[in-house]
Amino acid sequence: MSKINLTVQRKAVYDVIQEANDHPTASEVIDRLRGKGFNFAYGTVYNSLRYLKDAGMIHELKLGEAISRYDARTEEHQHIVCTRCGKVDEVLQELPKNWLSDVAKETKYKVEHAQVVLEGVCEACASQTS
Repeated sequence: MSKINLTVQRKAVYDVIQEANDHPTASEVIDRLRGKGFNFAYGTVYNSLRYLKDAGMIHELKLGEAISRYDARTEEHQHIVCTRCGKVDEVLQELPKNWLSDVAKETKYKVEHAQVVLEGVCEACASQTS
């Protein structure tokens, strides 16, 4: 395993993602860095996100949106997205044991990774009257 090289910029980006509980986009990471007094170039932030992802320190989430979101929680878990407000939460329930092998049998794919994205209406949106 290669040594992880956390520059000041990478550490700042990592800290923002680790402190977040909302799976921020790159733009939101930039805004939060500015709020902490950092003024890194966009390219620096995007390169830092790619480095942290490649180093296995964060996950890049593609949740059916055009933009990526970032998560510092790297153990296996799934996500649920509110179809009204776009809020993203973690789902810590394990996938059924035979599900991946059943999918492999059905599709003839060698399944390497599963990322399940559930959709629904969050508690806050559900409690609002239409």
